[in-house]
Amino acid sequence: MKILIVLPSHSELGYTGIKTGFSVEEFAAPHYVTLDAGADITIASLICGQAPVVYKSEESDAQTTAAQRFYKDNEAIDKMAHTLKLSDVEAANYDALFYTGRHGPL
Repeated sequence: MKILIVLPSHSELGYTGIKTGFSVEEFAAPHYVTLDAGADITIASLICGQAPVVYKSEESDAQTTAAQRFYKDNEAIDKMAHTLKLSDVEAANYDALFYTGRHGPL
């Protein structure tokens, strides 16, 4: 099974000055559930590159088991830092699509 996870590229909600992005947990939990089930995962974002992380998700009280696993997973960290450009990805090549990241994908 091939899964496309789409992360946000924007770190600010419009022109409001409000920070946005995704929390590590909202990415890590579905990522590891599907990865452990044998899925082939691709990570993309609107403009490619590093997807913005909501800083509060990196605080110690936000560290779930999946988030802790992510911070030890160099392959996942590298994929997160080098997301593919969404317009370069063919959706028809995937069995499932997962959006994460608060308002970012909107």
